[in-house]
Amino acid sequence: MKPLHILILTYEGVIAGSTMSISYLAKGLTQNGHFVTLACQPTSLYVRLLAGSNVKIEHLPFASKWDLKTMKGIRDIVRRDKIEIINAQASYDRYLSIFARWLFHLPVKLVHTRRQMPLSVGGIQSWFYTKGTDQIIAVSQGVKDALVKIGTPKNHVTVIYNGTPAEKYANISAVQVAELRKKYNLPQSNRVIGCVSRMKKHIQLVKALALIDEPVTAFFVGFTAERLGLEAVEIARKKHTLHFLGMVDPSEVLAYYKLFNLYVLPSTTEGLSQAILEAMYMELPIVATNAGGNPDLVKEMKNGLLFEDENIAQLAQQVNKILSNPELAKSLSEGAKNTAHSTFSIENTIQNYITYFNRLRNTNE
Repeated sequence: MKPLHILILTYEGVIAGSTMSISYLAKGLTQNGHFVTLACQPTSLYVRLLAGSNVKIEHLPFASKWDLKTMKGIRDIVRRDKIEIINAQASYDRYLSIFARWLFHLPVKLVHTRRQMPLSVGGIQSWFYTKGTDQIIAVSQGVKDALVKIGTPKNHVTVIYNGTPAEKYANISAVQVAELRKKYNLPQSNRVIGCVSRMKKHIQLVKALALIDEPVTAFFVGFTAERLGLEAVEIARKKHTLHFLGMVDPSEVLAYYKLFNLYVLPSTTEGLSQAILEAMYMELPIVATNAGGNPDLVKEMKNGLLFEDENIAQLAQQVNKILSNPELAKSLSEGAKNTAHSTFSIENTIQNYITYFNRLRNTNE
């Protein structure tokens, strides 16, 4: 099979699970002999994440959804690098890729990847995305179902799950973990909750902690207490120890998982959470909202527990159930590890993309 020539468009590039997932995809495709150009803004995190790889980085302004300079840049990359497939990742990219293909009659296949639950209500936008693309990739069945609900034809959406690469867990520093335990005065405990994510609906976890009597230590990595509301935080702090760490560099964040006994993600917008995958790979049981792509990952009583959005009492109950039952925690941990190591390995993700892209390229060749 001849190598693919792919252009990945992504105007975003901050510290986020989607950024990591896209970087794993780009590197994985090149490691399998394919040619990948990734277009991003000059200040994007991708510049650092993909340094030393075979992924070719191109800088485009992505100034707006209507940015003609970026459209021309897409045209020039397609012609120069003999691009066969454009894979657009975020909202600006979706508009710009469609307009560039239409405006310059680019002879490429165009695929949009949806990595989060759709926020639009469908209508003209769903029509536009369907009309302007050859296909849409959803990173979970939850995302596909939501797209179909707002008007995207079912046969226009293919599910390809994210994955997590084993090599990123190989060099977690035991020294760094020990330093973190010392810094936070954290003994070997079975009551440490972790949440690594940009802020979403994490106020639910803070409120749930107020319903839990036995003290826990909770780490919130990715945002500060001020963003949640100090009143709710202070109520929870009457019983528990809470640490809000703000943004942590991707090279350091994995060490924090080693402090946790339980990972909680009270979000409703996840397409397929890279943070949950990380927690599962590191053998942590999961409690997550029964929403978005979370149920694709979290299977009740097999690798974690789910709760219904806004049901604070149920969230507290699920957290307590795991923290107070070491046998259940161990069983869920083993299930989580198996889920991340097998079903959601990055090797599966890359091979699924290669098969998909080859099939798409060969359509009407």
